[in-house]
Order: sequence, then C-alpha cells, then structure tokens
Amino acid sequence: MMGVPYLKQTLLAALTLMVVFTGLAPVAVQAHGERATEPYIRTRTVHWYDLSWSTDKLQVNGTVTVKGRFRLLSDWPDAVSKPDLVFLSNGSPGAVLTRVESYINDMPAQQSARNLEIGRDYDFKIVMKGRVPGKWHLHPVLNVHGAGQIVGPGSWVTVEGSAADFKEPVTTLHGTKIEDLQTFGVARVQLVQLGFGIIAIVWLLWWLRRPLIVSRWLALQAGREDLLITRADDKLAAATLVLVLLIVIIGYTQTVKEFPQLVPLQSGSVYTPPLPESPQQVQVKLIRAEYDVPGRSMRITAEVSNNASKPVRIGEFTTAGLRFINKKLDVAVAAVSPKFPKELVPASGLVLDSDKPLLPGETRTMKIDSSDAAWELERLVSFLSNVDSRMGGLLFFYDSDGKRLISEVYGPIIPVFKAIKS
Repeated sequence: MMGVPYLKQTLLAALTLMVVFTGLAPVAVQAHGERATEPYIRTRTVHWYDLSWSTDKLQVNGTVTVKGRFRLLSDWPDAVSKPDLVFLSNGSPGAVLTRVESYINDMPAQQSARNLEIGRDYDFKIVMKGRVPGKWHLHPVLNVHGAGQIVGPGSWVTVEGSAADFKEPVTTLHGTKIEDLQTFGVARVQLVQLGFGIIAIVWLLWWLRRPLIVSRWLALQAGREDLLITRADDKLAAATLVLVLLIVIIGYTQTVKEFPQLVPLQSGSVYTPPLPESPQQVQVKLIRAEYDVPGRSMRITAEVSNNASKPVRIGEFTTAGLRFINKKLDVAVAAVSPKFPKELVPASGLVLDSDKPLLPGETRTMKIDSSDAAWELERLVSFLSNVDSRMGGLLFFYDSDGKRLISEVYGPIIPVFKAIKS
C-alpha cells in the first residue's frame, strides 16, 4: 500500500528532477523557423517584397522598423484557408523585442484585419522595441486564421545593453502613469496564483495521504462505496468551495473598486482595403516549369506579352523570400539594398535565354533559369512531392525609364533528373 513515506519519496524525487532540469544551462538556438513551413505555402500564398529594416543594431529601449509590401498570390492553394481573417505580427525567438506599433496600408493593425483580397498588394509597417540583449532574427509574420503563421524574410538585429534597463512606460486615459507595463500587476497575479496553488496542493495531499487505486478498487469490488468518501472529505470539499468563492468575489469587488472603468480585450476586426490596383501591363503565361534536381535549378518557360508603352526587361524573380536578380540589369541590381539579408539573394542570380528588351506590343517565349543551392538550404524542393506540385512567384520587369512592373507567374512544376556525365 502507498502511504505517507511513499508519498514523501515521490515528492522528493519530483523536486530533485525539477531542480536538475531548471539548472541546466540554456542553449542558444539560431534557427530559421520559416524553413519549417511547407514550400507550397511559402511559394503560393504571401510574397513579401520591398522589405527593409531601419537598423541592424539598437540599444535596449531603442526601436527598429520593419516595413515593405506583400502580395497575396492569385494561385492561392486550396489546402490553405483564405485570408478572410489575418493578424500582422512579428517573428523572433521569444519576447526579445516588443511590438510597439503595426500598420497595414497606414491603418493601425493592433486588431485583426478581415477579407484581404487575393491577387492584391498591401503595405505594412511594424515598429519593434529592443528588450533582451542578443542577436535576433526578426521577421514579419502574417497569421492567417485556419492556416497559421506565414513567415516573411528575416534579418539579423543586434540588441545591445542590459535587459534590466528595459522599461515600457504607459499613461492611462485617466492620466495614471505606469512606470513599466511589463511588471505592472505582476505581483498581484503571482499572489493569486500562489493562493490557488496552495489550495490545489492541499486538496491533492488530502487525497494522497491515504492508499489509492488498489485499495479503493477493492472497496468497490466489496460494495463498500461508503468507505471511499468520508464525512471529513465532505466538510473539506464544502470549505474549499466556500473559500474559492470568497476569493473570487472579494478579488472582483476590489478590482472594480480600484479600476472602475475597464476596457475589455479587443477581439474585433477591421477591413483594410488593398492598395490601388495597377494595370497589368506585362502579361505572363506559364508554358512549363521544371526543377532540375541534381542541378538545383528552377527553369521556367513563359510567354510574356508587353502591353506597356515602353520596352521592358526582366530584373528579378522572387519566391519564398528568395530574390534571384538579373545582374545584367543595373536598375535591378541597384534595387537590392546592401543591408538586405545576403543569404536571401542567391549569388548565381537570374539567367535568361535572351536579355534583349521586350518591345511594346511584342509577345515572346522566354526561358528563365534560377539555379542555386538556396533551393535546398531553404527546404523548398519538397513542393515536388505535394499533391498539386505547383510553384508560384513574382516577376519584376523594368522599363527603359527604370519603372518597375510586377507580374505573377504560377503553375504546375515537374522534377527533372539528368544523368551526370563522367
């Protein structure tokens, strides 16, 4: 039978394990969480572009602004919930930075946004405040209800200083000044948690003090259910119920008295219209897309029609945060900020079968080759094993005046295996 000595040994062992595991030194993990997202989501849902980080180094309490645009690809996967309800957020390894402000198309985005339109573009801006010193990977994130997080490209941001210096002062609508929001009310919450924790422990120990399971099972087999719950058990249960009700009522009364005007947690959503739609001046029709597995290369054959008034050239192909640049086009090269994460700009760039400008009114079949180990490093090649085996991305064209025109390209993709020549 399990008695008091056995109970003491069990609790002692549990406490020992807690001390051992909590005493282990934390291990710094530098992972790219976006790589865990399925490739068909990264290549066919949200395409982030024109991203910039205001700084790569800041002090505790300093701010960094992440801004740019995103396009909801027209070829949105059937297996992914539509962006009927989304929330703009940030991705980082824990609460190492605090989100201060966020906007979609210059509208405050502290609430969820509803009914985002597929095939349209949106501006965004996120202002983050340094909280914990260290080197952190900072991403924009669009949380889609029913689909989860869709993470954008990330850049390393270094926070310097001391975590003890972090402050989040707030002035309420009534003029009350809170020195630090992160510690405001924490002591009260901890006291309540401690109180309920003590009640829970007392309740558990009350039942654990006597033999369990086997003895109670034998009592049931003997038809002596009356032995399982004693008069003392009933009295303790009644006292515990009364005590909990008193704590809740007194706590509620005191809170309402101290804070007579309360704002409930915001759970509503707002509609944010997309950016004005530009005329589709360059039409792209996919003819064939294949992925050369040994060569780690995506090859696109597309029919491109220039409906603009000036000649255009392909400057960039972007998908899943990767930017393949046509290095023969100076305006496309200049569009890449030196501060943009270099691992997301493959050195091999974009290779075209012909870099001759596409004249106004001209339609031409073009072959676009984006080869790089980044396809493997970003874990994107598994889109070949998806049930629909489709790819998607954005093509950036530039006219003779340097104006950028954006077109979508998407469709089925097939793997290609070539024998290695000896």
